[in-house]
Amino acid sequence: MSIHIRDVREHELDSVLALNNGAGPAILPLDAARVRLLFDRADYFRVAIVDGHIAGFLVAFTEGAEYDSSNFRWFKDHLDAFVYIDRIVVASSRRGAGVGRVFYADIQSFAEVRRPHIACEVFLEDGNEAALLFHGTFGFHEAGQHVMSESGKHASMLVKPLQAYEWVRDTYLHGRDGELPSVPWLSERARDGAEGTRATGT
Repeated sequence: MSIHIRDVREHELDSVLALNNGAGPAILPLDAARVRLLFDRADYFRVAIVDGHIAGFLVAFTEGAEYDSSNFRWFKDHLDAFVYIDRIVVASSRRGAGVGRVFYADIQSFAEVRRPHIACEVFLEDGNEAALLFHGTFGFHEAGQHVMSESGKHASMLVKPLQAYEWVRDTYLHGRDGELPSVPWLSERARDGAEGTRATGT
């Protein structure tokens, strides 16, 4: 099975909304306006394509984003710079097929050249031991717990230090031309409808 990761396209937002709201209690529901806000403001918003269909999506923000999630604000209060995974959703028919792991490899390659940490939360009320184990195997640790003011959900707040960032910062961001090399896999999210491409996995 080939898994292709690329930037979401505007005409796919209805499919993203349906996928999100069919994911179950571990994922907070969205409406069309909220999906549009994510599309407009997220620093990372990519979909996984399997056999020509959207098999999942991942949305992430950097610490300077204009975003009102209380979990995002919690991380802003505890970390100086980070990439925050707001949500990852994988279609039920594709769970266990490696889509989540390909997404996490991709978001790490995006984050580690830009920020020293990746942050995310896992809700604790819904029997999410598998999700906690999944994140633990990727090097995340609990930095605290938080109850969301907007939903009352109790979350484990997870952080992963990115060891490559210090070298990238010293070598490129604070040296040479102060910029990352101009190559496709380091590019920012396309905002003008261009078809950004990131990774292919199995």
